Amino acid sequence: MRILRRTDVQKMTGLSRSTIYKWMDEGLFPKPVKLGPRAVGWVEDHIDAWINDRTGEAKSDA
Repeated sequence: MRILRRTDVQKMTGLSRSTIYKWMDEGLFPKPVKLGPRAVGWVEDHIDAWINDRTGEAKSDA
């Protein structure tokens, strides 16, 4: 299991920081895990699954 920091998540998804946090609040994006008092990270498998879900939706809409 690999943990990604926010900048890596932004690069993978193409989303801005504000969109990531807005969508997390709305339940539309995976929440991070706490790594320390001031550090969080996202489980890479959760981000990959989110991307796969989104690309699957795009394929079914075509």
